[in-house]
Amino acid sequence: MTDLPYRPCVGVTLINPAGLIWAGRRLDSTAEAWQMPQGGIDDGEKPREAALRELEEETGIKAPSVKFLAKTHHWLTYDLPPELLGRVWGGKYRGQRQKWFLFRFDGEDAEVDIAKEHPEFSAWRWISAEEMLAAIVPFKREVYGKVIQSFRAYLA
Repeated sequence: MTDLPYRPCVGVTLINPAGLIWAGRRLDSTAEAWQMPQGGIDDGEKPREAALRELEEETGIKAPSVKFLAKTHHWLTYDLPPELLGRVWGGKYRGQRQKWFLFRFDGEDAEVDIAKEHPEFSAWRWISAEEMLAAIVPFKREVYGKVIQSFRAYLA
């Protein structure tokens, strides 16, 4: 199954004015798994458009409340662990190929709405980069490390 392609995806590092990162606790995980918003790129969609769409879909935060700051220069990939390979995304992908975007949230915390029709998160909070690295599932930790390194100048 390792000859499967990577799923095209975007990730969003959303920071508040203090440089803390928005993290959501995954609803579908039995572990205490927190992550940043991320999701697939639709056909014909540009990565930055996908990032803003995913941000709104997963957090309720709309584009006027954020300011674009940066993006990763390269696509970053991760492989699914063996126990998930063939089970997620219809078994069509080996992992994800991601472009990450950094946005600053200039709105109010009350704008965050994770109670969606198809929710991804059961809770959310603002955390430091170090806390984010400790809270992500192990198979995504290397990618998160690269993302945080890319955006370090903006983070608390």
